[in-house]
Amino acid sequence: MVTRLDRKLANIRAGRYKPTDFVIADAKDSDVGAGVTATGFDYSVKPPRRRSRQEFIAQIEEIIKQDIVDIMLVSQSNLDLLDERGAFFGSEMKPAIRGNLETMCWGAVRHGVYTQKPSAPFRDANLSRAIANYPTRGTDLALYSVSFSNDVELDIRTLNAFAEFRAEAARTNFKYFYEVFNPSVDIGLSSEQIGEFVNDNIIKSLASVPKAERPLFLKTPYNGPKAMEELANFDSELIVGVLGGGAGTTRDTFELVAQSQRYGARLALFGRKINLAEAPLHLIVLMRAVADGTIGPEEAVRAYHGDLQKLGLTPNRPLADDRVITEDVLTVAAAKAA
Repeated sequence: MVTRLDRKLANIRAGRYKPTDFVIADAKDSDVGAGVTATGFDYSVKPPRRRSRQEFIAQIEEIIKQDIVDIMLVSQSNLDLLDERGAFFGSEMKPAIRGNLETMCWGAVRHGVYTQKPSAPFRDANLSRAIANYPTRGTDLALYSVSFSNDVELDIRTLNAFAEFRAEAARTNFKYFYEVFNPSVDIGLSSEQIGEFVNDNIIKSLASVPKAERPLFLKTPYNGPKAMEELANFDSELIVGVLGGGAGTTRDTFELVAQSQRYGARLALFGRKINLAEAPLHLIVLMRAVADGTIGPEEAVRAYHGDLQKLGLTPNRPLADDRVITEDVLTVAAAKAA
């Protein structure tokens, strides 16, 4: 089955990119790194309460039926539940699973101290089982993530684990996209140097990977216009995407979509920015509009608050606060654009 993702990636690779080809992915895989707190909150009740797993699955189904998101990333166990309910039947949305979960992603475990040390590789997804009944069930697409620590022994271990994953993916005909985080601990570099360090490690780690084993696209933090342009312009074969990071304000969400696309990204994969929103489906509609260029980031914030008012939902922040850009990496380019 040809998905909307397939068509968009084909357009991008063929040089036919237009804003409507910007890929939006929803990362609903938070349970693999966060446990009970992964499901976000139900804001339709007062006071808001955490969703159960079943309510979390039901919300994912609503987003699938909405049919705006291009990729739905979930844990392998939750994909099983969604398949039992026929959630992806007849949908052009691409399901994907987390192929690994290095320890820097365990930071949401309550009382955990895992992120105080450099990240270590870890993988427990079963690729052969996930693809066994695809395309009627399961998937053939996984996310594989790494972070580099500027430590020879740790980074060799990370690269060896990546090579083992690629070998298994090749054996099982699994495709993947490649996520490279910023270092999980302070390695003594400035923010600009971090962007350069990450870019070089992305290119270096793929240099010996044959075409048949290369990722469909990249996913990396937005380290500012300079770093994004450098990476996006280096190799036309690499499609670059950004990850969402922390929840931030609603303006942060829309600003990141607009800025990343302006400087060369062709994909945004947001987890907490969608999952922790008061009205995720309405946020997604406006994310799509910002990516398409039919509305600007600040106007989109106002429209979102208008939606909350119509829904009778209390916003997490007053409009004045929610219009503020709080992520430092976004402020400079936003001021320049203004």
